[in-house]
Amino acid sequence: MCCIITILLLIGPRAAAIVWALVDQARWQVTFDNLILPCMGIIFLPWTTLAYVLMAPDGIAGLEWVLLIIAFLIDIGSTSGGAYKNRDRIRQYR
Repeated sequence: MCCIITILLLIGPRAAAIVWALVDQARWQVTFDNLILPCMGIIFLPWTTLAYVLMAPDGIAGLEWVLLIIAFLIDIGSTSGGAYKNRDRIRQYR
């Protein structure tokens, strides 16, 4: 069960971003000027990129910043959360 959740956290938002970028290209072109920034966003911060693309064309103000911060925290937590929990598995780190 844990592996399924991990796979969904790692692959799910990236696949959603790629599909959304292919289906609604106009929204992505309005949000980003070039191709490098959205590609790096999909690779490193997929939830933040999805939230930013959802809100950026209308402008980001007020509580939308809170949503971006939550998306960023989900990205950081999904990539670095297991390191602290698994530190006891290797004897030299005790």
